[in-house]
Amino acid sequence: MACDEPAALSAIFTRQNSASAVSLDFEPDADYKFVETLEERYKCAYCHLVLHNPHQTGCGHRFCQQCILSLRSLNAVPTCPVDKETIKMHEVFKDNCCKREVLNLQVFCKNIPDCNSKIILGRYQEHLQQCLFESVQCTNNGCCDQILRKDLKEHLSLHCKFREEMCQYCHEYVMLINIKNHEKNDCPDYPVPCLQNCSQIILKKEIENHHAVCPEAEVDCPYKQYGCLVKVKRGKLAEHENSALREHMLQILDKNTRLEEQISDLYKSLECKEIKIQQLAEAIKKCEKEFRQFTQLFGKNSNLMVSTQALASYLDKSARLESQVKQLIQMANQQQNKLDLRPLFDTIENVKQKIALMETYDQRLVVLEGQSSKHDLQINIHKAQLNKNEERFKLLEGTCYNGKLIWKITDYKMKKKEAVEGRVLSIFSQPFYTSRCGYRLCVRAYLNGDGSGKGTHVSLYFVVMRGEFDSLLLWPFKQKVTLMLLDQSGKKNHIVEVFRADPNSSSFKRPDGEMNIASGCPRFVSHTVLENTKNTYIRDDTLFLKVVVDLTDLEEL
Repeated sequence: MACDEPAALSAIFTRQNSASAVSLDFEPDADYKFVETLEERYKCAYCHLVLHNPHQTGCGHRFCQQCILSLRSLNAVPTCPVDKETIKMHEVFKDNCCKREVLNLQVFCKNIPDCNSKIILGRYQEHLQQCLFESVQCTNNGCCDQILRKDLKEHLSLHCKFREEMCQYCHEYVMLINIKNHEKNDCPDYPVPCLQNCSQIILKKEIENHHAVCPEAEVDCPYKQYGCLVKVKRGKLAEHENSALREHMLQILDKNTRLEEQISDLYKSLECKEIKIQQLAEAIKKCEKEFRQFTQLFGKNSNLMVSTQALASYLDKSARLESQVKQLIQMANQQQNKLDLRPLFDTIENVKQKIALMETYDQRLVVLEGQSSKHDLQINIHKAQLNKNEERFKLLEGTCYNGKLIWKITDYKMKKKEAVEGRVLSIFSQPFYTSRCGYRLCVRAYLNGDGSGKGTHVSLYFVVMRGEFDSLLLWPFKQKVTLMLLDQSGKKNHIVEVFRADPNSSSFKRPDGEMNIASGCPRFVSHTVLENTKNTYIRDDTLFLKVVVDLTDLEEL
């Protein structure tokens, strides 16, 4: 039983804190400068620092909650360091009266003398979150500079090397430290000189199209196929054509002459082949005549062997002649096809007609593309308006007007990871109202903690927002607020924090901007309790937070 006593004691303290917690808190180990000398009754009897969550023992001495637990863990039978009396844990109780007095002690801001503010200890962390002389880290990704809060805006807009600036060429936003590299390597609208030294400056995305018309680019002479091998700059091509006109004409005439000679040779060859075909045809006719004579002779002659041999000899000779005739006819047809240019001219004419047809299609396609772009633009405008209306309808459907809000936070692991990595430090709930014309409110959650709870707790804050009927409402906001983390097991083991709005805090005055500074619990619930698998505060990567505003004595418009 003894080994379980510290855990039981811690559970008792946790329940006590939960039942009577307020939004005021402070960092226990910080070096505070009190306006008046800190009285001994506000110091811990063990650590001698200002009391944090004070607890009183049976012997009447006060200790920090953590110090009491430390004494119990160091000794099986803890003793009071002041009077050496045995500390009986069942006699230890939370001293709320002392806690209120401690939280209301006046302290100087740590940034004195630049900041001369005097704040109550319980509002110290809240003050640091808005102190103009507090050192904060630049919010731009990659920048590790520490700047005074009053200089942060100027740093972000003028001095930070990691701020985003608009590229002067393509108008895209690029990190300042990378903008030179972007312009030279990635920007499609960056002006570059032509590689052919034509002295023109061209956009990088149009450089290839320019090379096709660049007057300084070297190109082949159009009469290369006729024998002109000169390479000349495109801008001087017309000059070359004019100056070399005589040479080009001679080259064309020379090539035409050679073609005519080839055609003449082919005709002569064809005539020779035709003469040879005629000779072979006559030889065949002669053979057929001799064959008929031998056939008659075969009918009269009784010598069968002689006639058969003669017939076979003439049949072989006739077959050879017939084969030669077929080869000559085939060669003649091939030569005739080579000289027949009419199919080539027909093909060229068909290609010209297809090119003309494609050009008309290209013009029509340009017109259609322009019309399509206009239609796409109109469709995108309508889509954007529909999305905006849909978001507005969803917001109106989910809005509560009875001072109560149940906030469903999905994808907890992903959102906490974004908070740990510093990408999205906090998230806001949807707005809710105390009535149809009442106060406009919301809740802000830091899943990786904020202030004294950073890295260990979920911080939950209550936010007063600017509403449509603020001029008709009573200010400052003074209602009691209950923050709850709902237990999803059905056992109603909810974690509850209750506080009443401080009328002296700027968090509850009438908002000047879109919303006031958030106020609430930097240590609302620890990560160990929230993410413990034995608890059921998270299911299916989802948790539920509930906010209840006490509407008692609140006059409805």
